[in-house]
Amino acid sequence: MNPLAQDADPVVAIATAPGRGAVGIVRVSGKSLAALARGIAGRELTPRHATYLPFADGEGGIIDQGLALFFPAPHSYTGEDVLELQIHGGPVVLQLLMARLLELGREMRLRVAQPGEFTRRAFLNGKLDLAQAESVADLIDASTEAAARSATRALAGELSKAVHGLASQLVALRLLVEATLDFPEEDIDFLRQAHAEQRLQALQQTLQQVQDRTRQGVLLREGLNVVLAGQPNVGKSSLLNALAGAELAIVTPIAGTTRDKVSQTIQIEGVPLHISDTAGLRDSADAVERIGVARSWDAITGADVVLFLHDLTRLQAPGYAQAEADIARGLPGGVPLLHVFNKSDRVDLAQAEQQLAQAWAQWGLPIGEGVWISAAQGDGLQELRHSLLQLAGGRQGSEGVFIARQRHVQALERTRGHLDAAVKLIAQDANAPLDLLAEELRLAHQALMTITGEYTPDDLLGAIFSSFCIGK
Repeated sequence: MNPLAQDADPVVAIATAPGRGAVGIVRVSGKSLAALARGIAGRELTPRHATYLPFADGEGGIIDQGLALFFPAPHSYTGEDVLELQIHGGPVVLQLLMARLLELGREMRLRVAQPGEFTRRAFLNGKLDLAQAESVADLIDASTEAAARSATRALAGELSKAVHGLASQLVALRLLVEATLDFPEEDIDFLRQAHAEQRLQALQQTLQQVQDRTRQGVLLREGLNVVLAGQPNVGKSSLLNALAGAELAIVTPIAGTTRDKVSQTIQIEGVPLHISDTAGLRDSADAVERIGVARSWDAITGADVVLFLHDLTRLQAPGYAQAEADIARGLPGGVPLLHVFNKSDRVDLAQAEQQLAQAWAQWGLPIGEGVWISAAQGDGLQELRHSLLQLAGGRQGSEGVFIARQRHVQALERTRGHLDAAVKLIAQDANAPLDLLAEELRLAHQALMTITGEYTPDDLLGAIFSSFCIGK
């Protein structure tokens, strides 16, 4: 079926969550729904007023009694006519009401809505831009209070305002370049007289600020994948339990107790952290343990942050320093790393500091900063939490942060790449290829506007809205 033709069909869906509840909502959106509204209500409905009445089936029997609301276009969520029916929230009664609506709407080709189709129509009809539409799903899916507040800010248009602010500066620069191209006979260097290079550099600075806020928004939405790594019995499982506040991982003095990854999501200042305890990293003759160690390295490679745990009580133990050095050299270079020195409650701190300096030298590694903790006693855990956020680029508090997605970050990175190329061109002499400069600015503008959907491939729309729930 032609997607455009399908978008023209009226749609219906249950808008409340599956299962039983006090209230259930059935929502219809489409063009010219007044006749359908009369058919199900048995009377004319006053626009934007709740009317209490019975809903009848095709044989005149009563399905249920509830509220009917009719929102004529364009004053509705989708920008089309919207009919919303509220009844008791039983799955059977909701399905009966759905079936009756589909029966009444057969001639107008009323069909069941696809996931996210109501919000997709709101986007297509100009009620929301694409970033706001995505924030609807993010608000529904928010797992923390900070994420919910940030999604609300994005829904109110804060991300869109930031993007449009960048776009207005970019359009002004494009006009300058196009003017220079269109009037080459004029003995005027439009670009230099208008301080185009300085304006482009100012635009880069503003873009950097938006990028920083957007990365914070991604952090609030998706959280961090934190992997606990280290030799057996350094306290990884104890640390996971301490951070989670529950006995999730088995803790014993026996090396190799943890054979597979154990994960838990916690919150630190509103940011979700997905923490994984992994098998101790060592050579082993045990086939099962070797599989666990291989999975540990896989988890480390895919981590956003690695916590490398060290046992302060074993700094002088034979073979321990060499094993630490081998692990350190195997860690991927692109993953942020935080050294965590555990069991501080069981050592003399001054003596341990001296032993640690000697151990670092023996490992052949530069002396690294880290956090000293006692997972068993809880010492240093608050400092560890703050260090995690700082290492990941987080900041304390989430006020002013809008929720964002990886595609927004990627779009801004593409924008920056084209702006960087434009800076190199505009910094050249008067014979710089201005047609190339104009093209870089055009591509930067195009990449930027994919965020709000003012330039958006159709396949991207399908991917975005397919992740929504039915009825939204």
